[in-house]
Amino acid sequence: MTMEKPTGPRTVALVGPYSSGKTTLLESMLHICGEISRKGKVDDGSTIGDSADEARQRKMSVEVNSAHFSFMGDDFYILDCPGSVEFMQESRNVLSAVDAAVLVCEPDPDRNVTLLPILKLLEENDTPTFIFVNKVDRAKGSVHTLFQSLEEVSNRDLVLRQMPIVNDGTVTGYVDLASERAYVYKDGQASKIIDMPPEVAEMEGTSRFTMLETLADYDDHLMEELLEDIEPQHEEIYELLQQDLQKGFLVPIFLGAADSDHGVRRLLKALRHEVPSNEKTAERAAIEIGEDRTIAQVLKTYISAQGGKLSLVRIWSGTISDGDAFEAGRVSGLVRLQGAQQEKLDRASAGEVVALGRMEALRTGDFLTSDGVEPIASRLSVFEPVFDFSLFAERREDDVKLSAALAKLNEEDPSLIAEHRQETQELLLRGQGEIHLSVALERLKSKYGLSVTHSEPKVAFKEAIRKGTVHHARFKKQSGGHGQFGDVKIEIKPLPRGEGFQFSETVVGGSVPKQFIPAVENGVKDYLGAGPLGFPVVDISVTLLDGQHHSVDSSENAFRSAARIAMSEGMPNCSPVLLEPVCKVEIAMPATFTSKVNGIVSSRRGQILGFDAREGWHGWEVLSAMMPEQELRGLIIDLRSATQGVGTFRAEFDHLQELTGALAERIVEQAGSGH
Repeated sequence: MTMEKPTGPRTVALVGPYSSGKTTLLESMLHICGEISRKGKVDDGSTIGDSADEARQRKMSVEVNSAHFSFMGDDFYILDCPGSVEFMQESRNVLSAVDAAVLVCEPDPDRNVTLLPILKLLEENDTPTFIFVNKVDRAKGSVHTLFQSLEEVSNRDLVLRQMPIVNDGTVTGYVDLASERAYVYKDGQASKIIDMPPEVAEMEGTSRFTMLETLADYDDHLMEELLEDIEPQHEEIYELLQQDLQKGFLVPIFLGAADSDHGVRRLLKALRHEVPSNEKTAERAAIEIGEDRTIAQVLKTYISAQGGKLSLVRIWSGTISDGDAFEAGRVSGLVRLQGAQQEKLDRASAGEVVALGRMEALRTGDFLTSDGVEPIASRLSVFEPVFDFSLFAERREDDVKLSAALAKLNEEDPSLIAEHRQETQELLLRGQGEIHLSVALERLKSKYGLSVTHSEPKVAFKEAIRKGTVHHARFKKQSGGHGQFGDVKIEIKPLPRGEGFQFSETVVGGSVPKQFIPAVENGVKDYLGAGPLGFPVVDISVTLLDGQHHSVDSSENAFRSAARIAMSEGMPNCSPVLLEPVCKVEIAMPATFTSKVNGIVSSRRGQILGFDAREGWHGWEVLSAMMPEQELRGLIIDLRSATQGVGTFRAEFDHLQELTGALAERIVEQAGSGH
């Protein structure tokens, strides 16, 4: 067998939960490959990645960072993705366009539940994936326990590529199970090959055979060799590892500690030999490429107050030069990013990740093509928002500027959604959590000079009535010349829930002329915006029974005013009742947290409807419930707190239901006081 090493530039995403050490791993890679003279640290804000002010203040990634290096003659582009679940949209945007991903995790089996949402994204995109278990120098427990816990959250087979060598409870090196060589870690240096310690040899044999058995599940020749006790050639093993990774059958696991450069060179060698080339990735992504056609995919949009708009693209085929014209506009600047640093280029070709300047028509997820025809539909899909703020520009004259700035924030981060809610007359900013929205507000201030206040959004309470009444009202006004006169008698009745508003008339004898009847209806509607309790009135029927008019002084405005008076005087006699919106809610979480989530739902006046297994998510459940809209405020915070950050929910309006008692009284009182 002859193993064919992939060639050309390749793109790898670094993904993983918050605090797993992705940015530190990137620093180690860049330092080893000579791109930086000294490694930066997240804590002191000196890393190539996380260059945005919002990231450095929080010591966490808040957007994709692009970097590049050459290792042993091969070029790599690295997309360092945020770990916080609130910024996972960034990972979703890029994973359809990378050659492979490295999932960075900590050696803590109890935290592996946090990996499943990321693994699902990788599986959805068929992304060849490596797992790098970081911080092994601080590992507690056995690698066997860790491996088992990782298997529980992966739908793809895992293979342990390295077995740790442990001295006095600390991982000091590893055995490469493919080459059967033992190494000891050297801080800041390449690991040193050593003779395999006798106490390690037996365990190594067992671990290696487990790896080979997994590989044999996908190769009949290797299965025959194992059954006949024939030792397979190292070259055969490496080729199968490469093939099975690229086909998405296997996820190899590597060990290390990026802070000390432990295991990073071994990972780089695996990336060099096993990450598929641009051509294979394009085939997997169903993109037909050719040198005579330029195809590029927008992975990320950056907008700065000084530099304008940059579109980060992965070039699938052809070339892009500075000044090239496309349907989406002319390339005004072509750069390669190293974090915040920009290197000007004249030209870039297939497999590279570069940023295009001032392509105003391009959006994240778009394809840029030389013939204007997209090779496939946009890959962009957006997570549903789970948290929101109500926004107000501190200066009214900034309202238009605020709308434009929010549109630009959405370009940079499609999961950040601004919308006007008609029911409550509010501008809502919706996203993936409190930190997500707080970062957006900081950017409004720093990038666009906008001071914005925010508050908890209003709940769209309504009110209805429990009984009917008949009421007579007159509007009469004399102020010289023609006066104003309108007289109406109306019947107000409740309607079944969900019926809305109905108006009718039974006037006989022309007591209210036909031309004034629409004005009566409009007067009734004028009142319905705020009933006796202060909220919009629904599910009500109003019938005009009778009235009087004056041949000179009656007018549409007079009858409209009379109807409004009749409603305001009659409605308090109809037993008004507060209605609150109730939503159908589906909460997804690992089954181990179900009892905690039940408690959260019950404490928020939720009615649990049932449970289902979450399709395609081993060990996860979906809880269905009815919950008042008011109780959804901050629900995501409680869910994440109870589920190690991975629980989520979706909600949609279902019905209105009556709310009485002390809570209703407090809501009406707050509405009356303007709070």
